[in-house]
Amino acid sequence: MKFFDEAFITVQSGDGGRGCVSFRREKFIPRGGPDGGDGGKGGDVIFKSSSHRRTLYPFRFKRQFKAQNGSHGQGKQKTGKNGDDLIIEIPPGTLIIDEETNEIIKDFTQPDTTYIIAQGGRGGQGNSRFKTSTHRAPRFAQPGEPGKFLKLKLELKLLADVGLIGLPNAGKSTLISVISSATPKIADYPFTTLTPTLGVVQAGGGEPFVVADIPGLIEGAHQGVGLGTRFLRHIERTRVLVHLIDLSIIDPQNPLAEYETINQELASYSSQLTQKPQIVALNKMDIPGTKAAAKAFLAAAKNREVIQISAATRKGVRELTAMMIKYLEDFNRDQDNVDKP
Repeated sequence: MKFFDEAFITVQSGDGGRGCVSFRREKFIPRGGPDGGDGGKGGDVIFKSSSHRRTLYPFRFKRQFKAQNGSHGQGKQKTGKNGDDLIIEIPPGTLIIDEETNEIIKDFTQPDTTYIIAQGGRGGQGNSRFKTSTHRAPRFAQPGEPGKFLKLKLELKLLADVGLIGLPNAGKSTLISVISSATPKIADYPFTTLTPTLGVVQAGGGEPFVVADIPGLIEGAHQGVGLGTRFLRHIERTRVLVHLIDLSIIDPQNPLAEYETINQELASYSSQLTQKPQIVALNKMDIPGTKAAAKAFLAAAKNREVIQISAATRKGVRELTAMMIKYLEDFNRDQDNVDKP
């Protein structure tokens, strides 16, 4: 099934009910006066982030959402019933964007967050509200206010602690299947993974963390080549990046070519991505002839921290997981220091 991370919808809150024009008509009570009730308020349109939602798939089939209108007022000063609110559930990490202005209205970074995107129209006042000492029989009432109509773009950015990045066929799917219970499609050809995959890593006795397998990036990804912008979007919310490099394709004459290609795409998409902590992992050490490639890369990388692994045989994977935990702890500690006054 396709991973739906973008949707275009319209929402409309409920119209307010109109006020009632009515007069009291009872035996033995002459000149009973106006008794028209107010109209009910229209229902609100509310977005709610829910951990039960993981994609924007439900919006593939339904794109128009309208809350219930308020009921009209009635005689005997009966107020119309308020319209029911409409609650729309979305996955955490969803951005609500005004399609016409491209303005971000709300960013749902946490689950169980609610936001009223469109308030329902106010109900009109009945004629009993307009009775005065000089105007005892008003024959008019207010109409209800119309609901609010919006064209919206929903954009999902995955919420993950660690993002696995690299060229196609670098071994990201194999790695996430080894360190978590995720079961992505694994094959020996490029672009096996076409949708982001999330996996939960049990960090020994510590708190588990979430890893995202970001589908393979290629040169020109920041311009949309290979759906690159769709994939790069999901890296923005990760705290730490693990840059997986396939040792079997490294050219000893230019060992940093693949590494620099990915980092250039990150920088071209957003300078903030280059500021994220990045672990460089040389993968496929089990393949014959990769030792020379690893040696050439390490010599060229100089001061960069690099770890050598084989996701297929799990060699070095435990050490890599420990590095992820350390980087996350350092990131959280730095954030705490920034947040302190």
